[in-house]
Amino acid sequence: MKIYVDADACPVKDIIISEGTNAEIPIILVTSFSHFSNAEQPSGVETIYVDTGADAADYRIMKLAERGDIIVTQDYGLASLGLAKGCTVLHHKGFPYTNENIDQLLQTRYLSAMARKSGKRTKGPRPFTSEDKEKFRGAFKKAISDEK
Repeated sequence: MKIYVDADACPVKDIIISEGTNAEIPIILVTSFSHFSNAEQPSGVETIYVDTGADAADYRIMKLAERGDIIVTQDYGLASLGLAKGCTVLHHKGFPYTNENIDQLLQTRYLSAMARKSGKRTKGPRPFTSEDKEKFRGAFKKAISDEK
C-alpha cells in the first residue's frame, strides 16, 4: 500500500506525513513545478513534480496508484477515478469518497460550473477549520488501519 497526495493545495500534508511515516507506508506527494521546494522530506516521503497543466497531477496519480492504495484529494474527478481503481479516497476535510456519494458530488460540481458559466454567482467552499483538520486525522488513521 502507498499513499498518494494531490499536493498542490493540500492543507493536511503534515498529518499525512506524520501518520503515514509512523505507519511505515510510502507517501508520494504529486505537485506541479510551480510549487517546487527544496525542503527536505522525511524518509519514506517522495515528491513527484509534474507540469503545471490542468489535471497533470491527477493523471500521474492515476498512472501510479493501484488497488488498495490511499489517495488524498479535493478533486471529485480524481476521486471518481481512484474509486473505480479500487483505492480508498479521502477529502482533506475528512470525509471519504464512496461509490454512494461520488455521483452526487460530481453532479453538484457540474451544476455549479453551469451556473457560473451562465453568469450566476455560486458559493465557494467553507473555510478550512481546525475541526476539519482533526476530522481528517481520524478518517486518515481509520483508512490506514482498514487497508493494513
